Amino acid sequence: MRVMKQARIRSSEASGAIPYLMELGLVDRSAKISKDGDHRLVPIAAGREDEMIEMGYEITEGPAYTMERRKPQERLALELADLPEEAVSALPMKWEYVGDVVILKIDGACLPYKERIGEAYARILGAKTVCADINGIAGELRRPSTEIIYGSDTESVRLENGIYFEFDVSRIMFASGNTDERMRMKEMDCRGETVADMFAGIGYFTLPIAKFTGARKVFACEKNPDSYKYLIRNIERNDVSEKIIPMLGDNRYMPGKRFADRVIMGYVQTTSAFLPKALDMVKRGGMIHYHDTFYVNGHKEKIEGIFSAAGADFQIEKIKEVKSFAPSVSHYVADVRIL
Repeated sequence: MRVMKQARIRSSEASGAIPYLMELGLVDRSAKISKDGDHRLVPIAAGREDEMIEMGYEITEGPAYTMERRKPQERLALELADLPEEAVSALPMKWEYVGDVVILKIDGACLPYKERIGEAYARILGAKTVCADINGIAGELRRPSTEIIYGSDTESVRLENGIYFEFDVSRIMFASGNTDERMRMKEMDCRGETVADMFAGIGYFTLPIAKFTGARKVFACEKNPDSYKYLIRNIERNDVSEKIIPMLGDNRYMPGKRFADRVIMGYVQTTSAFLPKALDMVKRGGMIHYHDTFYVNGHKEKIEGIFSAAGADFQIEKIKEVKSFAPSVSHYVADVRIL
């Protein structure tokens, strides 16, 4: 094991001193910062020991634990070890990649150091931009509450199951927990069908259906202008322009009756308000894929009640849990045949 020079810095001074020393190039970033009682042992860059001595730091020798082979979580914790302990313990150990953009969930203890955290995550994870998810998704248009903490370019492209999704992570949500359902849509047999996607977003379900299932035509309606812009881009990027008819606006004003073999209702919490329009569009014998959130033990009865209240003659063929939504609440999708 390689032995190297280290500067002893009081832990109480570390949060201010170590970033300054890094900025001066005096710290060897390839080795870890360790602790010794109430001091931090900071690895010194080669040939810079005299400068550390001139600054009044005590110099010791110790093992050089390199970080290249460590897990990113370990490297991040070591890189940011000079932050206050409450911030270090709150560092996110999970994150979401969207192409070369990283999205983190950070809490109050980390917020005062968000720029420093963003820079470290960008460098260690190889990201061009790091965004902090502050308050999750909110509002009818499902806009994310994010803040850029490193970089500036929030547009990215995510490749998933053979589909390219381009979008701006600061303005548009991407439900990574719905991956299995997007794969299921890709694997359906829709040969010759006309499909209506009432909540198309950037093309989450529209694109895999158009590209892989044999559908004849997909009417894709989206109300959020930001999402609609990327829906258009993604239709072109995935070379499915001849199959998709994009529509900007409220899906309750989509034209036509009894024209759809299949209706996708990929929304939650207020989905039932849009069911009358879905029933107006679907053919007899057609399928509605109905998404919503329900208590775990009462979802089947709730779905039956919603369709009965809408005056539908129906048969539930399958109910699938998409993901957990909240304690004792899950997001479900029901495949409902309209008779």
